[in-house]
Amino acid sequence: MERTLIGELRSHLEETVLIKGWLHVLRDQKKIQFLVLRDRTGMVQITHWKPNNQELADLISTFTTESALTVVGKVSDNPSVKLGGLEIQLESISVENLAETPLPFEPFGDKDNLPALDFRLDWRYMDLRRTENLLLFRVQTTMEMALREFWIENGFMEMHSPKLMGSPSESGAELFELAYFDTKAYLAQSPQFYKQMAMAGGFERVFEIGPVFRADPSFTSRHMTEFTSVDMEMSWVESEEDVMSNQERMLQYAYKRVKELHGEEIKIVFGFELEVPQVPFPRITMSEAHQILKEVGYQLPPDKKNDLDPGAERVLGETIKQRTGCDFVFITEWSFAVRPFYHMKKGEKLTRSFDLIAGGLEITTGAQREHRYEVLLAQAKEKGLSPDNIQFYLDFFRYGCPPHGGYGMGLSRLLMVMLKLPNIRETVYLFRGPNRLQP
Repeated sequence: MERTLIGELRSHLEETVLIKGWLHVLRDQKKIQFLVLRDRTGMVQITHWKPNNQELADLISTFTTESALTVVGKVSDNPSVKLGGLEIQLESISVENLAETPLPFEPFGDKDNLPALDFRLDWRYMDLRRTENLLLFRVQTTMEMALREFWIENGFMEMHSPKLMGSPSESGAELFELAYFDTKAYLAQSPQFYKQMAMAGGFERVFEIGPVFRADPSFTSRHMTEFTSVDMEMSWVESEEDVMSNQERMLQYAYKRVKELHGEEIKIVFGFELEVPQVPFPRITMSEAHQILKEVGYQLPPDKKNDLDPGAERVLGETIKQRTGCDFVFITEWSFAVRPFYHMKKGEKLTRSFDLIAGGLEITTGAQREHRYEVLLAQAKEKGLSPDNIQFYLDFFRYGCPPHGGYGMGLSRLLMVMLKLPNIRETVYLFRGPNRLQP
C-alpha cells in the first residue's frame, strides 16, 4: 500500500490508507485511545477502541511523544473532530523509531516558554519540527522558485561560480584563508568577479543563488559567517536605476508568489497579513538620508559620516514607512570612500551605487560597475590595491566589456523581513557564526 499524506486524506473518505508521521499527542483513556499523528502536510486524529484489541492498546500505551509511526486505518468523516473534521479508525500500527524520554525540549510547547535560541540551535533537528520552521522553509523554497521564474522570464541565465578563489573577491579583511596544495586560497565573499566575467563573456544577464563566506566576528542578530547570497548582474544598463528597477519588480513578484501559496498559513502561524509591495520603491540619496536623520534627532557615530549604522537604517525605514507607506527604500549616491573600487563613480566623490533597506534592515548592496579598463585600474590604485593581485579580473575589461550593473542580496535577511523574525539565526537551516560550527 502506498503512503497517503495527511493533507490528502479528505479525498480518501471511507478508504483504508497507510500514513506515516510523528506522534504529536496521545490521550490514553479508560476504553479508548486518541492519537494525533503529524506529517509535513498536517495532523489527523486516530481512534482505537481498547476492547477491539487489548494487545494493540497495551502497545500504544508505551508510545512516547515524537515517536515515528506507521499507521493503517479507515478514513471517516467526523465533524466534531477539530483537525479537519476527519479521523482514522485504527487497524494496525507499527513503531519505526521510539522517541527517548525526556525530549531535549518540547517543540510544540508554549511559545513563550521555549528554551533560549542557542539551546534550540544545539538541538536543531528538534527545533525544525516546529510549525513555524516548516512553514519558513516552505516559504524559502517558494521564494527561490519565484526568483528563478522572474529572472528566466526576463532572459537571465543561472550560473554557479567557484567558492574557492585564488584572490579575494572583495576588498577588506573579512576573509577565510585556507591551505590549497602548495599555495593558499580564500572562501568566496561573493561571486562578484565571476558575475562580471559573465558580462565580459557575452552572457548579458546572469543570476546566482549560492553560499558566500565572511570572516566577520560579529555576534549580532543580523550577521552570519556563511549565508546564501542572491546575486544578479545585467549588461547594457544606462545607470544604476536599471538595476534598482529590476530588483523591485523581482521582489514584488516573489512576494506575490509567496502570498498566493502561503498567505493564509502565514496569517495563522505568524499572525499577520503578508503585504505585496507596490513599485516603484522610494529612492533617497545618502545626503537626503542624513538630512532625515538630523530632522528626527538621530546622531550617527563619528566614524559613520559617509555611511549608515544599524540604528540609522532602522530609523530611516520607520520614517519612510510613515511618510510613504512602503517598507522598502533605496539609499543612493554613496560615497566612494565606503564603496568597493569597481563601483562606478558619480562625479569625484560619489558612486552610482545603492543599498536597499527593507523593514529597517539593509538587505541589498548594488551598483553600476566601472567597465572602462583605465578608469577601473585608477580606482583600484586609489583604494590601495595592487593591480598585480587582481590582474585576472582587470583583464575582463580589456576586450569590449559592456556597461553593466548588479546587486547582491541576503536571502536570510529577506526572509527575516518578510516573516517579521527578530533573529537571522532562525531563518537559516544551520547557523554559522564565530562560535558555532555544530551541528
